Amino acid sequence: MGLRPIQSLPVPTLIDAADELRKKLRPLKFPAPVSHTYNPLDYAWERHCDYLERFGKGPKRVLMLGMNPGPYGMAQTGVPFGEIAAVRDWMGISGPVGKPDPEHPKRPITGFDCERSEVSGRRLWGLFAEKFPTPGDFFTDHFVANYCPLVWMRDTGANLTPDKIPATAMQPVAEACRRHLKRVIELLDPEFLIGVGAYAEKQLAAAAGDLGCEARLGKILHPSPASPAANRGWAEAASRQLEELKVWSK
Repeated sequence: MGLRPIQSLPVPTLIDAADELRKKLRPLKFPAPVSHTYNPLDYAWERHCDYLERFGKGPKRVLMLGMNPGPYGMAQTGVPFGEIAAVRDWMGISGPVGKPDPEHPKRPITGFDCERSEVSGRRLWGLFAEKFPTPGDFFTDHFVANYCPLVWMRDTGANLTPDKIPATAMQPVAEACRRHLKRVIELLDPEFLIGVGAYAEKQLAAAAGDLGCEARLGKILHPSPASPAANRGWAEAASRQLEELKVWSK
């Protein structure tokens, strides 16, 4: 009688990690002042998977981390810093996007039909597209992720940052997002961990410490239009920081 063939175990992927994260976050409820919570890993799951499948196969030399989705970026496209023109025209990702339930009337999700531009994403991906003519050139060595996929808002539709939400409600979010970030680091095995802003750098430092990861840690200026420094020439500042960190050569 012949031996039964050995069944190889499936290799875990970023899609598996993201699926675990969205399932952990899905049942969570948030008290006032939160009125609505959006999770694009649910209603824009197919587009998020497009991004991970095309560009997230490791290892990567550089992992860059943002905070959470912007209203006209990842909230619409499912892609981190997902300014629509950059996602559609440079990355070549487009397609149907669903709706959060419930949807705030002042914060509609229209997917790739959204006519607003995400300034942070336009600046971030614009710099990368300028330096790397094709997305393949960039994603060969780089990957961009977000620490948390959730968007919170008040009854007025105004954004809520995590520090405005009761700490007890945020604890399971932090646990799930930290676990996911550690999986991303393990899967991509980066040489550099770069926070897009100080908050993201702090999360990278904590996750790397838990893992005993020896990747070089650093940060670049966040491209938000709310930052006066970013409005005075973000691309030049971020490029200089990446060169000083030896992520990019001059």
